[in-house]
Amino acid sequence: MGFLNNAVVTIDAILTNKGRELLARGDSSFKITQFALSDDEVDYTLYNPSHPSGSTFYGQAIENMPLLEAFPEATQNLRYKLVTLPRGTAKMPVLDIGYSNIRIKQGASLAITPQTLNYLGNNQVFESNGYTATIADVRVLSSFEGIGIQIPEATQLNQSQTIGTNVSKTVVGSTINLTATTVNTLFNNTTQLNTTLQIVGRDSGARVTIPVTITQT
Repeated sequence: MGFLNNAVVTIDAILTNKGRELLARGDSSFKITQFALSDDEVDYTLYNPSHPSGSTFYGQAIENMPLLEAFPEATQNLRYKLVTLPRGTAKMPVLDIGYSNIRIKQGASLAITPQTLNYLGNNQVFESNGYTATIADVRVLSSFEGIGIQIPEATQLNQSQTIGTNVSKTVVGSTINLTATTVNTLFNNTTQLNTTLQIVGRDSGARVTIPVTITQT
């Protein structure tokens, strides 16, 4: 990862590790249907409404910040996506999945049904387009699926399989079901496997990332 010269380069796009995997399959499963924007590089605390030169210079420090070079690790890129919220929104939406961390035994299953707080004037709501869930290392799960959202994108993601490779997997649903692996050899000389789960609201853009631990039985 490096910095871009934003006086010369304005767009720098590369495939993530997941994108490379889909492209390598050669079965037309790699299709770009959506894009997202983020402001990971921006430190908004640098906005200075007390700048002695006036309002034109309030955001000067932000505008002069370097841009990050694109890099393929999906869990570390686009972490702060730009979203469009209804006019008059006073609070940023927040996801509540009922867990601050997930710890399940080998072979055990868990269903997660996220809720979005501070969204559309409600204390809590289930988003109509569901949630996108990404497990950083799919090997730790024998099953990972989203249910409740019947759109082509969700169906395609839920049907895709990645076996034996340390890559991420993404699914879409209103409920996310996961089952811990039963493969003992993955544990090697340890008694637990660790990864992370990221869940993003498809309407609100709210997101949460929590640690996942699989314990050997």
